Amino acid sequence: SALLLFISIMTMFMSGVVAIFEYDLKKIIALSTLSQLGVMMFSISLGLYELAFFHLLTHALFKALLFLCAGILIHGAGNTQDIRSFGGLSLNFPLVAVCMNLANLSLCGVPFLAGFYSKDLIVELACQYSWGIFVLLMMFICLSLTVLYSVRLTYLSFVGPYGGGTSISVCESDYSLVGPVVILSFTSLVSGPILSWLNFPAPVLIFLPVFLKWGALFFVGVSLLVMLSLQGLTYSYKWGAVSKFSGLMWFLPW
Repeated sequence: SALLLFISIMTMFMSGVVAIFEYDLKKIIALSTLSQLGVMMFSISLGLYELAFFHLLTHALFKALLFLCAGILIHGAGNTQDIRSFGGLSLNFPLVAVCMNLANLSLCGVPFLAGFYSKDLIVELACQYSWGIFVLLMMFICLSLTVLYSVRLTYLSFVGPYGGGTSISVCESDYSLVGPVVILSFTSLVSGPILSWLNFPAPVLIFLPVFLKWGALFFVGVSLLVMLSLQGLTYSYKWGAVSKFSGLMWFLPW
């Protein structure tokens, strides 16, 4: 279990760092999936099998929503996947922007969305285990990385300056595209508590000191503020070797 714990934490860390330097929309969401698989393996390494399955179910719903929204954006932006050519898409895709941001917030573990119920429970129960400060610190750092790349994706796609790519608004009038997105948005809101009640008939009792109890929410909030404040500066200079190293998946494909 110690080996699985180490591999899962390194998987979460690697995928989070690489996603921050990635520009391909589908790759960012795929790396996010890899990160959440790391969370599930982390949960299994601690013996929390039911929680890993619970996170698998909630994650499947909001990640399916993310991929569907990404497909609509790519289709509407002239088949480009480079988020640098996006920017200001919330004006052309208001419904998709709302749904995709809902899925992103759920992924980050924002309270009372689907991802919060499984992810926060894993984090809090992991805090009860005596694996040492390094494991806890890495877990919170990986949690922060999820928020960082999610905020970056939202900013570059919907909020930031227009990137010069083509954009058409036809997609939102196609109900065969928008219908499933709206349905999955609803499940991203309500599936957390519903699956929680179905999987855990008895409430989970957790005793933690205050700083650990608020730790996850604190890291999410700080990461959100840091990425928003850095967004205007992040691309004004070159990251050089770090950017190249991360952009090439830490040379793992080779």
